[in-house]
Amino acid sequence: MEELELITASVKEEMDAALKHLDHAFQKIRAGRASTSMVQDVMVEYYGSMTPINQVANVSVPDAMTISIQPWDRGAVSAIEKAIINSNLGFAPSNNGDVIILNVPPLTEERRRDLAKQAKGEAEQSKIVVRNARQEGMKDLKKLDGVSEDLIKGAEKDIQDLTDQYIKKVDDAFKVKEAEILKV
Repeated sequence: MEELELITASVKEEMDAALKHLDHAFQKIRAGRASTSMVQDVMVEYYGSMTPINQVANVSVPDAMTISIQPWDRGAVSAIEKAIINSNLGFAPSNNGDVIILNVPPLTEERRRDLAKQAKGEAEQSKIVVRNARQEGMKDLKKLDGVSEDLIKGAEKDIQDLTDQYIKKVDDAFKVKEAEILKV
């Protein structure tokens, strides 16, 4: 039945989106090493419009504890510094007029635990999205008319199998991220 396949595909799409979101959220949670993804969501006020930092500067990681930001326009240095300070990332930017340097401090044990908790919260949110997608799919199946009960039962089983797979993927991703965060 085409309708059943559409419902299952829609549920799978929502679950994929939940995993993508989780991956993006995990990239923002730092695990002790400097990474360009730590500042990727910083928006800089550049000539009156909010612009992503990577569109006004070259962002690089010269070593494990430093992020280097080299603006293409020297006039943007103070705007980038202000954006970093306002982003609440916990970095104190320093600059030499041309390049902004962010020193990534080593994580304390307490900070590692906080980050692990934050990662767990993101994983839980993703599980909720996965379960909500299942619930919507099940509701949509119940609304179908003229479809045999056996086909609906089969589709319900497929959706439940998808749910179990995606919950496991979320758990696995969390375990990897947690190990990465807690590794000293």
